[in-house]
Amino acid sequence: MSHSPLPRANPRATPPIVRGLRCAACGEFVGVDAALSWRCPNARGDDRHHVLLIESDVAPLRRTKHANPFIAFRRYLAWDAFVHAHGMDETTRDALISELDARIATVAGTGFVFTPFARADALSTALGFSESGGVWVKDETHNVAGSQKSRHLFTELLHLVAVERLGLAPWPIGNRPPLAIASCGNAAFAASTLARAVDWNIQVFVPEWADEQLVTRLRTLGADVQHCPRKSSDPAGDPCVFRFRESVAAGAVPFGVQGPENAWCLDGGRTIGWEMAYVAEHMEPPLIARLFVQTGGGAFAACLAEGFHAGGTRAALHAVQAEGCAPLSRAWNESTSFATMSAAAAHWDACMQPWPDKPTSFADGILDDETYDWVSVCRAMRTSGGHPVVAPEQRVREAYELAHRTTTIDVSPTGAAGLAGLLTMRDRVGDDERVAVVFSGIRRETPKP
Repeated sequence: MSHSPLPRANPRATPPIVRGLRCAACGEFVGVDAALSWRCPNARGDDRHHVLLIESDVAPLRRTKHANPFIAFRRYLAWDAFVHAHGMDETTRDALISELDARIATVAGTGFVFTPFARADALSTALGFSESGGVWVKDETHNVAGSQKSRHLFTELLHLVAVERLGLAPWPIGNRPPLAIASCGNAAFAASTLARAVDWNIQVFVPEWADEQLVTRLRTLGADVQHCPRKSSDPAGDPCVFRFRESVAAGAVPFGVQGPENAWCLDGGRTIGWEMAYVAEHMEPPLIARLFVQTGGGAFAACLAEGFHAGGTRAALHAVQAEGCAPLSRAWNESTSFATMSAAAAHWDACMQPWPDKPTSFADGILDDETYDWVSVCRAMRTSGGHPVVAPEQRVREAYELAHRTTTIDVSPTGAAGLAGLLTMRDRVGDDERVAVVFSGIRRETPKP
């Protein structure tokens, strides 16, 4: 597909907020103008103990009146700074977002919009909160592809399409390399949906136990689904991730939601937190005091906390994992022996280690063997006064049942797992406190008991 030359940016336009990306582990700086800057330059071979984090100054948080959050908060995105650096004017930036959003809507049935964030009255009452306290729920179940995962992936897609149109792509026109993702659920469905919207081939690496209905949906979207049994030569960790990395080494483009594999996923995910922060800024006191966020690979918790804290509200972050797979708790405990998270990140192996047992939980979408974005999550918990929560399996199931009994949101067990963290900590949360959870994924089939 050919395109007309892109209009050049007005040098007098508002300068971008984002300065660049810096590795949390080694300090390497990557300019925001770098194309295809997925990983730290020092993360060579199989070394993924590096992660590029976005350096920016968001406060004070402001938005335009546009209904699409990627346009409303565009000036805070690293993607916006990237295309600005290459001369794309603001009108063209908005037009590119709108164009891709419309193409996604033809596949998904909806484009990107602001999703609800409000007090869940019946849930708050059931948990014994006072009228001034309570639980605020961010409902992501009607987002593109039914979860928040599409937000992480959209800035990756914007980056790829912009690279092509700016003439920066290293591949010939009409000969794109395949996209690749390792996922067992919502991320795979979101990635396949976005790939279908732009006619880009995608490889999806799923576990042996992947749900058959999910696999069928992925193949309907045109995804090349590959089941990944563990090989005797595999080290500890997720075999899906190992096969994904092999594909990337062979030329595929990383298109997932793990910061060490593709830092651009950490860009768009922040829109969820910005939306929540914008609502919280306009609430009557008291402020939201705690965020309970279900955590698998960690990008969601990291992005939500960064976005929410940009609004000036330092709510304590509680990253929630199920007792059947909780690698973050150990990393948190080990990281506290270091004065800073940068120092902890430099000792990655000592802190984050793969879960030693077979991951298992009713919330099967957060069963990542490693919390890949543990550095950002632990940093956000440290600076906000939070800590991780390991939810007993009983609480995971109670949270799912309670969500369906007290709200009209058709959330999945994984999507309700943040609430399991609140149930686990309820006796340590004051009745007058305001807390927030995210129902992050829609139920696609009746969960197995």
